[in-house]
Amino acid sequence: MLLAGGSGSRFGADRPKQFLRVAGKSILAHTIEVFERHPLIDEIAIVTRADCMDETRQIVSEGHYSKVKRILTGGKERYHSSLAAIDAYTNDDDRLLLHDAVRPLVSERIITDCVRALDQYDAVDVAIPTTDTIIRVDEHECIIDTPPRSQLRNVQTPQGFRRGTIRRAYDIGLQDPAFVTTDDCGVVHHYLPGTPIYVVRGEVSNIKITYPEDLRTLNDERCFGAPTFKP
Repeated sequence: MLLAGGSGSRFGADRPKQFLRVAGKSILAHTIEVFERHPLIDEIAIVTRADCMDETRQIVSEGHYSKVKRILTGGKERYHSSLAAIDAYTNDDDRLLLHDAVRPLVSERIITDCVRALDQYDAVDVAIPTTDTIIRVDEHECIIDTPPRSQLRNVQTPQGFRRGTIRRAYDIGLQDPAFVTTDDCGVVHHYLPGTPIYVVRGEVSNIKITYPEDLRTLNDERCFGAPTFKP
């Protein structure tokens, strides 16, 4: 499932960043192609904004992406998009990968490792070791803790789940009046605490396009050659 429902407000463009064009294609199209080519991916669902449905359909049609079977409408929050994808399927044994549509540089190896890990685990995350020291502060902006860096990771996507596991986690979480999340594995961790979440090794290049300067990474010859950026 490709989650393409964001507004891209932090990017500063006049349209959602997943539809910005790089090297002649939208960022969304580049991401679709990674999963379209992968031999272990059977089907792709895209969750997008209601006002972007036509543009998304056009991208799929022009790219002749045969694995894209569903284009779904998300909601205001990220987890609404996750739920739209989860609820599009009914078999609790289905293996679902939820991926940010604005991470077009995800590698075949990461996808393979996630799919294979779901043979043994019901929930899978992707992360890389943090390179910065992380601090916790109190309400006065004073340091209260410095967690050991060796135990810290920066989370990426895709995140993988057995469909029944992530649906049960959300069923419980949505009954919580204090429910807040930006991360699907976090929902499993919090509301199904007995469920192990395996962490696949991520890659530094698997960035999420969030700010205009992130596009510099796309100039890497390993990515798209010499891309151009058109808002």
